[in-house]
Amino acid sequence: MAEPLPRETIAERVRAPMSLGEPVNDKGVYQLLNSGGAHAGYVFETEPMAPLPGFSGAPINLLVTLDLDGRFLDVQILEHNEPIFVSGLGQAPFNAFVEQYRGHSISDTLVVGTPYGDATAGSALVYLDGVTKATASVRIAHETILAAALQVAREKMNGVAAGPPAHPDPTVDEALDWQALVDQGLVTRKIVTNAEVQAAFAGTLWEDDDPEALSDPQAPYLDLWIVDLGPPSIARAVLDEGSFETLQGFLEISGTDEPILVVETARHGLVSEDFIRNTSPDWLSAEQGGFPIALRDADLIFDLARDVPQALHDAVYDGHALILRTDRRLGFDPASPWELQVAAIREHGVFQPQVGSVTLTADHATPERFFTRPGVVQTLPPWREALRGRADDMIVLGVVLALLLALLGPGMNRLAGLRIFTPVRLGILAIVTGFIGWWGQGQLSIVTPLAALRTALDGGSFAFLLYDPFSLLIWAVVIVGFVLWGRGLFCGWLCPFGALQEFASHIGRLLRVPQVEPSAGWDARLKLLKYVVLAGLIGVTVFAPTHIDKAAEVEPFKTAITTFFLREWYYVAYAALWLVLSMVLFKGFCRYVCPLGALMAIGGLLRGRDWIARRADCGSPCQLCRVKCRYGAIAPSGRIQYDECFQCLDCVAIHDDPRQCVPLILEARQGQRPRRRTGHPNEVPAE
Repeated sequence: MAEPLPRETIAERVRAPMSLGEPVNDKGVYQLLNSGGAHAGYVFETEPMAPLPGFSGAPINLLVTLDLDGRFLDVQILEHNEPIFVSGLGQAPFNAFVEQYRGHSISDTLVVGTPYGDATAGSALVYLDGVTKATASVRIAHETILAAALQVAREKMNGVAAGPPAHPDPTVDEALDWQALVDQGLVTRKIVTNAEVQAAFAGTLWEDDDPEALSDPQAPYLDLWIVDLGPPSIARAVLDEGSFETLQGFLEISGTDEPILVVETARHGLVSEDFIRNTSPDWLSAEQGGFPIALRDADLIFDLARDVPQALHDAVYDGHALILRTDRRLGFDPASPWELQVAAIREHGVFQPQVGSVTLTADHATPERFFTRPGVVQTLPPWREALRGRADDMIVLGVVLALLLALLGPGMNRLAGLRIFTPVRLGILAIVTGFIGWWGQGQLSIVTPLAALRTALDGGSFAFLLYDPFSLLIWAVVIVGFVLWGRGLFCGWLCPFGALQEFASHIGRLLRVPQVEPSAGWDARLKLLKYVVLAGLIGVTVFAPTHIDKAAEVEPFKTAITTFFLREWYYVAYAALWLVLSMVLFKGFCRYVCPLGALMAIGGLLRGRDWIARRADCGSPCQLCRVKCRYGAIAPSGRIQYDECFQCLDCVAIHDDPRQCVPLILEARQGQRPRRRTGHPNEVPAE
């Protein structure tokens, strides 16, 4: 759990005429005092109570001020590391987003989004305008604010502190089937007819906007089924065997989530067309004890047990069923009655329709016998939350990395010998750019090792490295690659910006753009520049750490990969310059300037073998590999300079190809075996 900020830091953020009172717990919650010194509400930061990982992997920490009625007086951003704001859109849109909470209540149904038309008239929904291109970040901030505010509301505004929430008792094992669930009231069914919905909209602008409700009043508009899947006995009776095992694995990882199955078999549905999996459902909300419950899609694919009615099976197949999750740490008590709320929405007009809604409710309760109440609840550390949030991406990344290691390890020579090697390589680099870079935000940066250096100097915690498990897995594989191949694994195969430069080079060749290649002397001098840049960044980290963010902009990675060129024009121009330059100078940034490449070259000193086979004829008389190497990583003697090798495999292909390798060609002509070295693969023959 994050440590609360010092009292003086919080006090200076409280807006006059209010002031900060005494602390009320050890989680950074303080009394809010009015101008007369009377208790007027609460002030708290969100991270100690709701450390939900942001898009960057690190929590978004906000300062929230509530009055005694649960109304937001102020929300301010204390600290965050969301790349789209840090490196792209700037702070202003994020600040404008959180300012929208002022005046709203925690009892309001707050939704992130902007519908067309008038979204407030007759609607129970309160819309907060999102930020274009930052949907994930603002939704996480929204959930963080509500999660922390609800904790304070439950613990302090009811006059009593909430005890540890109940959780499913693993020792309870009852033999149940679907009919038993229905008979015992463990399944809630709520049917709302067209006539009932029509009555709710009567007298409003939207009363004539649902022709189906008018034509068939007694037909069901909503046929909603609710089951709490937390108790294993209940879940086993509802889900088929495979889905039950999947759910149990999910719950074992999440630890504190209560899964709730909702199925709708009539015509209303559960979510709108704009719903995004693994986010809060836009038509569904919940309430317990007068306070809202934070619901979120568990993003699980499932099927139901055989004896469940066919209508529910059909609803699952048609996408009208969800397993939602709510965190018991945030105050939800699964053993107490709670209410599910469904927004019935109508639109009036065509071009800019006016949106109105009424709320349909269904009460649900699961008996206490299925739950237990521990004395102490162990919360998940943020790194586990981050890992859980990116589980699917991590699985795909693991498969991609495993296949790549297999291709570059035991399958390297066969890979290099393929006639279609270049298209295969470009296909792999496209996956690296698209999935690892733009989708997964897995572009490694010199910022991470510099931050680790700063943390070591300050004696801080390295836990921040765990907040981005996607990038951490790539780092782990790259470090293993140091031992096996040197710097080449990352620089040649896993760097998204390096891949973009290689694509630019191929485009330049297709356009027949004249190529520029420095002389051997200048090439050697320019390659030293990246070490100078690295040394400069280390100096800034040690002696002027407040300027490291600006200094690290020597890398164009944030612009091209992290923000997809969505930032100030001069950053975009700088990144574009290197890509255009790559059309004439092959991967110039990687070879001459990249500080991360310099660090990778140093890390490559861990290389335990010379993995590129050489012959005695390499270098003298044969110079083909050296001439073909566009990285200049082969010395005139034929020796491989592994600190500059990007593992492109061109020399491997030449070495094994009897149509290209000069010694093999001569052997074929003379009927002799070519001379092979018996010593070190990089040994230069004596003169």
